[in-house]
Amino acid sequence: MEPATSSLFKMAPEIKEYMKKYSIPGVEGWIVEEIVKRKIVDEIFLVDDRDAVATANRLCREEGLFTGMSGGANVFIALQVAEKMKPGQQVVTILPDNRYRYFASEHFTT
Repeated sequence: MEPATSSLFKMAPEIKEYMKKYSIPGVEGWIVEEIVKRKIVDEIFLVDDRDAVATANRLCREEGLFTGMSGGANVFIALQVAEKMKPGQQVVTILPDNRYRYFASEHFTT
């Protein structure tokens, strides 16, 4: 899962070269290329920020899970994957963040 606005797997070639030129750790292309080469990733999902935030808000409101945008994005995709699964199959996801660091961001203010 990646944010649609800043995908590393689907970024334009000119952005990869910029990242490589300035040696931004983890983003300069070699990690992404290594992941692709080793076939670790079966599928890449891009998630719109609005969907990630809406799902994070829903998780907080309905389930009491104090997750941030990454957790919201993961659950958003997990729900889509679950809809395509057969009875008896399971999907697992991780909520890797919390909302504390987002308190001042516009996504989480009222």
